[in-house]
Amino acid sequence: MMTRAQQRGFRRVVTTTAMSLLCAAFAQAEDTQKPNIIFLLADDQNFGSVGCYGNSEVLTPHMDKLGYDGVIFDKHYNTTAICMASRASAMTGMYEYKTGTNFEHGDMTPEIWQKSYPVLLREAGYLTAFAGKFGFEVKGLKDSHWMPVGDFDFWGGAPGQSNYKTVANKSMRKYAERYPHSTRSYGAFGQDVIKEAVLKKRPFCLSISFKAPHRPVEPDPEFDHIYEGKTFTKPENYGREAGEHLSKQSKTGRQHGRFSSWEYDRNYDVVMGQYYQQIYAIDVALGMIREELDAQGVADNTVIIYTSDNGFLCGAHGYGSKVLPLEEAARAPLMIYDPRSKAAGKKLRSGALSGNIDFAPTILALAGLPIPENMDGVSLLPLLDQPELDVREQISFINVFGSDATQCLTTITKDLKYTYWWYGDANMKPTEELFNLKNDALEMVNLAENPDASELLQVMRSKYDEQLRHWKENAVSDHNYSQYSTIFDRSVPWSEKELKRYIHGTMKIHSSGNGKDANAKNSKKGKKGKKEQVK
Repeated sequence: MMTRAQQRGFRRVVTTTAMSLLCAAFAQAEDTQKPNIIFLLADDQNFGSVGCYGNSEVLTPHMDKLGYDGVIFDKHYNTTAICMASRASAMTGMYEYKTGTNFEHGDMTPEIWQKSYPVLLREAGYLTAFAGKFGFEVKGLKDSHWMPVGDFDFWGGAPGQSNYKTVANKSMRKYAERYPHSTRSYGAFGQDVIKEAVLKKRPFCLSISFKAPHRPVEPDPEFDHIYEGKTFTKPENYGREAGEHLSKQSKTGRQHGRFSSWEYDRNYDVVMGQYYQQIYAIDVALGMIREELDAQGVADNTVIIYTSDNGFLCGAHGYGSKVLPLEEAARAPLMIYDPRSKAAGKKLRSGALSGNIDFAPTILALAGLPIPENMDGVSLLPLLDQPELDVREQISFINVFGSDATQCLTTITKDLKYTYWWYGDANMKPTEELFNLKNDALEMVNLAENPDASELLQVMRSKYDEQLRHWKENAVSDHNYSQYSTIFDRSVPWSEKELKRYIHGTMKIHSSGNGKDANAKNSKKGKKGKKEQVK
């Protein structure tokens, strides 16, 4: 028989145990209420490659269904239209000049990475997984190919550009026999993560970065029949004649040369058929993932975000590739489906201005986490209930990659786009471009020198200057980003900008439209050479 002291001790143990079990039960219940989050990122997919964006010649049934189930965003921009910088912005919610991460500039610091959405979600109890092309490197992680493998519960990522052959992606080799082409292997990876998360009763955040449809062109032969022999309608702004009014600066980089070298000029149907075939394979992988969500009974509590790291010019205005501030390169598809939202299943569209800097804040908001003050983006969650709302007045597009002449800063509103091309020499002078996107979505009329548009020009110049002030106040101190405070300043004379570039050792000779950028002083071999394949 227990003494009174023993009885009191026993009651305390029982009470403490019961409270612990109750707290654990509440915690588990809270976790089950947290939504699962899936972030799917294509590589080089433009907005014109998806059926729900108006292209009736492509087959994208799962992307279309995702868009119609959720909200389709018609004004979504990547704040930098190149792999490395765009992915860094998506992960951290910051403009490139704050991440300090891009080709020819530098890798991400551990301090910045620790504020990324995957790290913050894992700290909050989410099971995190990543597969595909990681796209940038974090300093100090040499043993894992400079990638933060240890910050994910499940890893299927690859360094550099990754590979279309699944067997060549070390972390994905177990899928190689059934899915020899990498695109569907990522769908299988996603299915496995969903199963494991359900088994462990954990909310999950699954991030997949497909290699497709990035070059080299290697479509999955399983889908050769999809577009075989098909012809495709060229856009109204296709070809060199549709680019004569654009800045001379934009014609000095490889984008201009790739219109011919990538055969948009003489083999359009074949080139586009292969491009669309690679996107079709992503569509199949998306279908695999949604099928598994249904099978595991978690579809009603899983938010899916689908987008691309940048667009692709595909012959528009006589250009190929990306990087430039043109709509086809800077804009990308974005569909967000939250089955719990008021917009779910209503086939709604949003004309709000959104950007890749919004993904991290949106994902954190979905998880019920605070958005760090360092992030430049905003949560898009209000638009999932009320797509007619706006979340910002302007957003900026940055290019500080490639030849000097093609580098620029752009400010975009819902209706207008302003670019200041700072570079000048014997063949060209600094110039401005102003497009009224509401009336001229194809960017065929530059209004910068039109007297009737002078008031609009002044408004956009003011917005541009506002963005440049933000750059001056917030740019990382290293990686050569501070120099652009001078270079992109409209009031600074050319001689001072030229001197600034040479002092920083970054002045690059522009090419003459043949697509070859000659780096005069910043051509370092080794690590830079290794990264060339990623662009």
